[in-house]
Amino acid sequence: MSLLTTIASRIFRTGSLTLTEPDGTVTRFGDGTGEHIHIAIRTPAAARAIALDPMLAMPEAFMDGTFEVLEGDILGFLRIALENTGRKGSNPLFTRMIEGWRVMLRRFQQFNTLARARENVHRHYDLSGEMYRLFLDADMQYSCAYFEQPGMTLEEAQEAKKRHIAAKLDMKPGLSLLDIGSGWGGLGLYLGRRFDAEVLGVTLSTEQHAAATERARQEGLENQVHFELRDYRRLSERFDRIVSVGMFEHVGVNHYRTFFERTATLLKPNGTMLLHTIGRSGPPSATSAFIRKHIFPGGYIPAMSEMLPAIENAGLVVTDVEVLRLHYAETLKHWRERFLANRSRAVEIYDERFARMWEFYLAASEASFRWHDLVVFQLQLTRRNDTLPITRDYMVRAGAALRRTAAKGPPREPVKRQGRRKAATGRL
Repeated sequence: MSLLTTIASRIFRTGSLTLTEPDGTVTRFGDGTGEHIHIAIRTPAAARAIALDPMLAMPEAFMDGTFEVLEGDILGFLRIALENTGRKGSNPLFTRMIEGWRVMLRRFQQFNTLARARENVHRHYDLSGEMYRLFLDADMQYSCAYFEQPGMTLEEAQEAKKRHIAAKLDMKPGLSLLDIGSGWGGLGLYLGRRFDAEVLGVTLSTEQHAAATERARQEGLENQVHFELRDYRRLSERFDRIVSVGMFEHVGVNHYRTFFERTATLLKPNGTMLLHTIGRSGPPSATSAFIRKHIFPGGYIPAMSEMLPAIENAGLVVTDVEVLRLHYAETLKHWRERFLANRSRAVEIYDERFARMWEFYLAASEASFRWHDLVVFQLQLTRRNDTLPITRDYMVRAGAALRRTAAKGPPREPVKRQGRRKAATGRL
């Protein structure tokens, strides 16, 4: 019996899994329940690597084509893997030691200085915009959607997410707003358009900045909604509202104190902030070796216990916490299906290995939200305890009003005007 088979027999106790090894040996694992998955490992080198370090070697073998799924798909395999590795003592000692070492090293891997943060963003977000359009919604929302009703389309759920955030921000006409990690500009443009807000969006991605700036120009909002290539740590204005969606995952655990201290300084005394980030329902851990190496260098998914001390030390008040469960799993399901439908184009833009990497990334992310410990945190923060109403009813009313407005159709054409950002934001 090979090392890989010995380890697999210890791990896979439930489900239905068949393994074909490089020498042609076929072995079945599990109790025969659920969808049958048949995998094949094509080279002895891949088999050895997967046996010793499955968290990195298995996805890399999938990228290289030396790990294949013959029956079922990669999502089905990941479900069996996650459902079985959750048992205490199921993973071999040396595998647990490797992951323990990664947890110990996580702080050394997340020194995201200004220069390193720019490079990390460039690695992921400055890919071809066409590649992202293969699977995102029309508004290019690259973060968790909000499925407030069963059967919503991706576009509907992303629009609902923007309404949900606006309601939590207690948006009013004419406020100044900072969007940290503004992406392709969709959220900033939505808030500027719907609430006549003066918006500054900051990003470190040259591709996203160019696209967002052009969108503002096309909508006639360029004097009201501004996008800049700036690190939030270099800002000096104050704002009525701050929103950050899908950016905190790139801050790094070493920089949580800086992030919250800086945002507390940037927020006006009676201001409100909404932080939307992937989080862990379990204790602190390490970034997936595959994700850190190939997808999000410098990235880290926080546990709530890591965020709250930094928030408290910054003098911010936590006024509302919501945990979105399974919403990102549904979002990723839509993305994965759209990506697979356009996979041939992804190969044309890059190559087969890149397409396999993204296929695995989307499937592994969906699996982690469905069958592991990933969720989404939405934290509402203020500097004062009396900034917002003392019940959540205002959020419900605001969300309902925005739904009614959306049902009436798009808002009126914006009136072009001179920029008023300095007057709206003030200076420190």
